[in-house]
Order: sequence, then structure tokens, then C-alpha cells
Amino acid sequence: MEIKNPASLKMSYNLFLLAFVLGIGGAFQYGLQVSIINSPAEYIKSFIRETWLKRYSFSPSEDMITLMWSFVVSIYSIGGLLGSLSAGYLSVRFGRKKAMLFANIPALLSATLMGLSRLCGSFEMIIAGRLFSGVCGGLALNIHLMYAGECAPRKLRGLIAITASTATAVGKFVGFALGLREVLGVDALWPVLMAVNALPALFQLLTLPFFPDSPRYLLIDKKDKEGCIKAVKQLWGDGDHMAEIDDMMAEQEAIRGEKAKSVCDLFRDKAVRWQLITLFLVASCMQLIGVNVVYFYAYSVFIKAGIPPAQTHYVSLGVGITEILTTVLCGFLIERAGRKTLLWKSYTVMALALGLLTVTLSLQDSFSWIPYCSVALIFIFIMSFGIGPGGKTSFHIAFLHAFLLKSQAAPQTLPAGVLCPLPTEIFIQSYRPAAYVFNGATNWIQLFILGLLFPFIVEGLGSFSFIIFLTYCLSMAIFVFLVMPETKGKTMLQVMEEFNRLNYRGKKRQTALQQSNCSVMTVTRL
Repeated sequence: MEIKNPASLKMSYNLFLLAFVLGIGGAFQYGLQVSIINSPAEYIKSFIRETWLKRYSFSPSEDMITLMWSFVVSIYSIGGLLGSLSAGYLSVRFGRKKAMLFANIPALLSATLMGLSRLCGSFEMIIAGRLFSGVCGGLALNIHLMYAGECAPRKLRGLIAITASTATAVGKFVGFALGLREVLGVDALWPVLMAVNALPALFQLLTLPFFPDSPRYLLIDKKDKEGCIKAVKQLWGDGDHMAEIDDMMAEQEAIRGEKAKSVCDLFRDKAVRWQLITLFLVASCMQLIGVNVVYFYAYSVFIKAGIPPAQTHYVSLGVGITEILTTVLCGFLIERAGRKTLLWKSYTVMALALGLLTVTLSLQDSFSWIPYCSVALIFIFIMSFGIGPGGKTSFHIAFLHAFLLKSQAAPQTLPAGVLCPLPTEIFIQSYRPAAYVFNGATNWIQLFILGLLFPFIVEGLGSFSFIIFLTYCLSMAIFVFLVMPETKGKTMLQVMEEFNRLNYRGKKRQTALQQSNCSVMTVTRL
């Protein structure tokens, strides 16, 4: 059963309001945290030094200050990993809505600890606060993407999921703006700056209860068909939505009462082998995209192009605006061009940009116009990445901000963009929470490993380290073009059938396809 004219389907504003509310407490919160830590870096170090002196009556060594600051920065990744690992259990046990509400609790705890740290004279409270903010980021980001993707109808799945990228970009931009000296980026106000994440948490706690849980969760996991229909009408407005509900029922029949799978099941079950390979290569290896190396060289490139060091704060804001615009553009293109087309073309452009950057950085001191070419290539790379694989990258804009300010912070971000709807679209309901846990945990672990290896890579290879990341981009362009199926406008079972052609061979494949087709036909007749 198909919708005769999907374009004429009138969607309720409630769906977009829900996407906004989820964004404020989810991806916006995450983007805010990864950018806000850079501006008060020197003030926090001074606070650690003063507190240590008052407690122990002697000044700490610079190595000790650096160690404490490293804890402040890196503990966020540990919290993010813990939050990602708990996302699957909470989303299944309590539902997407309640799990999203729970994510605001560590956010409020972190704001309280960091906001009162100076008053209490405890830098340990900053470390604990960063840990809780990481838990919030890892949990909220995964639940946000899952919740939004499951609430959207087939024709708007990509657009609604992309709002997470835009929310992250806006969050980072707001973090940069609040960190300016003209706003909260001064010694007297840094505790307020660190506690500002309480506002989006409170906003979501007050507004999200007015929205329903995910229709797919209500129907498939809770077996609540009436609740599902009520949620669909509230989110999508009045109209004939039986085609979408039939798709959900077909997915429910295909699962046949199976419980939610674990991450171990993802590795054991051949039915999702190529889905897992695709998720790992395309989404979980985003640290190999090379954005961190691009931004490592950004400071010297911008200085050689004639940008005064005092203006680098505002350059980072300009790059942040570029990120917001590219994620918005991605939202308009994803339902027109399709996921597959945007991905492989963007990977190709990024590979070309990295190759040319290798040349221009090698010749940067040879000609006066070369630095301007490097600046242009950096922005081309940012735009192609924002339109394609990510609206937020590995390290991404926050990494640029850190180097423009000559800060020692190494912010962490995770993939999004076209990849936002990927786990929702390529995994059926029983595997989806585990897929998000795997994706989030893998990214946080890779971020930690890359943070350790990154200085040695740059020191050993210099600008030629781009070749490593160029190879990855070209490989992913080929993989997406030849292997990854298009998911635009397809039901979850149709996408599953596409992957079954890779997961099974011969009779097994035919049996799997026939079972899927029988399930769809049976539910449609109902």
C-alpha cells in the first residue's frame, strides 16, 4: 500500500517542534559542551594553580597543571563512552522519550558542579562536572538520533535526522559566541560560562513531556497500536497514515516477537553482517576523515593569509556559520539527491581537497598566493563534509577554534550529516538500539586513541599525513558507490532486503527474501 501523493501529505508542526525540542536538549547540548571548554582554558588553569597553593602551601609544577587540565579535557570522552553504552538499555527499558529526559539529569549535575567549583574552591568539581556532561552528550546524542528518526515518516526521515547536525552546529556556534571576551569569556564569569548547559536541559525537561514517544517504539516494542496511532496523528496531523503504520506492522511481523538485540548479537548474526560493516566503515571510522589534521594547519594558514592573531576568535565564528549553512543545505538536499549520492560525491571532493592541500602546504612559503589557495581548500573541505558525511566531524570546528586560540584543549565530536539517519534506516527495530550503542562507543574509543596518536602522526609525516586520510576518503567513495544501497524513500524492510543480497548467498538468500516478502504481504492484508 503506497501513499498516492506523498507531497500533498500535510505534516503537523508538532513533528518539527519535536525535532527542535530534541535538538535543544540533545545535539545542541553536545555542541555547546565541545566548544565552550576552549575559551576559559587559561582561567581554569589559574584556578587550579591558586587552589593548589591554598591547600598545600606550595605552587604546583607546570607538569601537574598540564596533567590536571588534561583530566578536565579528556574525562569528557570517558563520560561520552559511558553515556553511549547506556543508551541502548535505557531506550529499550524506558522508551525513547523517558531516556531522553533522563539525559538531562547528568547535564544539570554537571552545571551545578562546574558552576559552584570556584565558590567551593574545588577543581575536582570541574573534572566531575565534565564527566557528567560527557555522559549527557553520549546518551543524549544517541537517543536524539534514534528518537527523531523513528518519529519521522519515510519521506521526511533524512530531513528530520539532519536537524541533529544543525542543532550541533548551532550549539558550537553559541558556545564560541558565549566564550568571547565581550560576553562570558572573562576571569570573573567563567563559572557561569561552564554552567550555561543547565538552560537547554531545563528547557527540554519542561517541554518534552508534551510530546508522544516514538510511534515505532510504541507499536513494535510495547505492542500498543492505539498509542502508536495516537502518536502518529499528534506528530503528523490528521490524514491517512495507514501506509506508514502498515510498514511498522510489517517490521513488527518480521521481528516476530524477538527481544532487543545486544551488541554481541550484531557480531554473531549474519542477517546484519553488511549493515554492521557499512556502519563501521562509513560512520564509525570518521576519525580517519582527516579533519583534525586540516585544522591543525589552519592557524598557520590563516596567519600567512594575513589574518591578525587577535581576530582569530571571529574567524572561528565565521567557520561556525559556514558549518550551520552547510548542514541546512544538507537538509534540503538529502531527500532530493539521496543519501548514497551525497556521500560518494562528498567523499570524492574531500579526497581531492586533501590532495591539493598536501601540495599547497608543501609550497606555502614559495609563493604569496599559495596560502589563499589553502584557505579556499579548507572551506571547500568543510562545506563538502557538512553537505555529505557530517554536519559535525571528528574534532571539527571546535578543533579549529582550539588552535586559533592556541589552546591545549582537544575537543571531541562525532559524525552526523547524511550519516545521522543511517543506523535508523539500515537496522530494523530489534537491532537499532544496539547499533547506536556500537556506533557511539566505537567513535568515543577512536577519538581517545586518535588523540594519543595524532601528535606523533603530524610530527612524523607533516602535511603528507593527508595521504592517509585521502586514501580513506577515496576508499569510502568507492565503497558507497559500489556496495551501499540507497535508503531514500524506502521502508525498513526494503532496505533489509537490499542488504540480504549481500548477507546471504544462494538458497539462504532466497529463503530470507521470501520470508521478508511473506511478512510484508501478510501484514498488508491485515
